[in-house]
Amino acid sequence: MDYAKKIIKLKKEKNALILAHFYQIPEIQDIADYVGDSLGLAQKAADADVDMIVFAGVHFMAETAKMLNPESLVVLPDIEAGCSLAESCPLDKFAAFKAKYPDHIVISYINTTAAIKTVTDVVCTSGNAVEIVESFPKDQKIIFAPDKNLGGYINRITGRNMVLWDGTCEVHDILTTESILDLKTENPDASLIAHPECNAPVLELADYIGSTTNMLKFTQSDDSQKYIVATETGIIHQMKLASPEKEFLVVPSDETCSCNDCPYMKLNTMKKLYLAMKNGEPAIELDAETIRKGKRPIERMLEISRKKKLI
Repeated sequence: MDYAKKIIKLKKEKNALILAHFYQIPEIQDIADYVGDSLGLAQKAADADVDMIVFAGVHFMAETAKMLNPESLVVLPDIEAGCSLAESCPLDKFAAFKAKYPDHIVISYINTTAAIKTVTDVVCTSGNAVEIVESFPKDQKIIFAPDKNLGGYINRITGRNMVLWDGTCEVHDILTTESILDLKTENPDASLIAHPECNAPVLELADYIGSTTNMLKFTQSDDSQKYIVATETGIIHQMKLASPEKEFLVVPSDETCSCNDCPYMKLNTMKKLYLAMKNGEPAIELDAETIRKGKRPIERMLEISRKKKLI
């Protein structure tokens, strides 16, 4: 079946918008109306004037879209497409953790459940995390959740002392300095670019650290012709499209492969995307109170990002 052709037809019939994260398979990226990172995707969801948003990503991203655009039907091609980082921070345990620091505000990475967003003061993404943190006075006490690697990176470069929740992304935290050093030995002319969800020893080796969007922009403007990429494999598709003359090597997740795929992101397929559009399900359902409370810190993030011209 020619799913691409059928999806394009359905998109018009359903007045739908297809949003896809950089970590989706190339076929989904190519059919999407917009491909981006969490910050760009949140803005597109907020601005969308459509009947249906098809979110080719993971569950927390589709929840964010629903909170920002509650009148639209939001569907996720595979409802099991979760996130190890979001799941590392359950509401009951985080609430108990937060209670220990009553004079702290909460900055939560967007990679959290809708429930965590309801007890958050402001959300951030990897693309604006530093700017969001720095928008608060230096003496402001902060809890940063759930990614301790991203939080630790921000602490180091800003001189902050944020209290960190002990969570990580299994796709990024698994990457090792050994794998990187092997690649660098084999490719001494390559620059290492890394996502800030990687652990500190990996980040210390990096020539550039940034969100997926910023890594992509860096490879377009930088003079290097070869890159070792420490993040999920899906971003390579956009890097090759933007710079076909350059070479990109993904840091492998283990010794048996040359890939680093997120098992949740890769649950989405063209067939599932087509069926989600056709049937209007699986749909993201959130109660009015969760939408009201969870929307505020996301909108605050977007407001700060606009002021700082990040979007």
